[in-house]
Amino acid sequence: MDQTYLFVERRDDFSRVPSALLDTFGTPQLAMIINLATKKQLGQADLAKVQTALKTQGYYLQIPPPPENLLKQFRANQL
Repeated sequence: MDQTYLFVERRDDFSRVPSALLDTFGTPQLAMIINLATKKQLGQADLAKVQTALKTQGYYLQIPPPPENLLKQFRANQL
């Protein structure tokens, strides 16, 4: 899925990621290396949630937000 990111503690270490998730996710491709200790925020993910998930489960899956339903918004504004 486009704009889906799997954060792991160490580069290429997927040992704590459930096999079912890896099967669904597909073959991971390195997008970037981020030192979370030096970050104050991330683009679309909550930094504290990412850090907590990495410590507790060894990974964090970032899924993009659903697309906006402009027709639904338009109809709601017409009422």
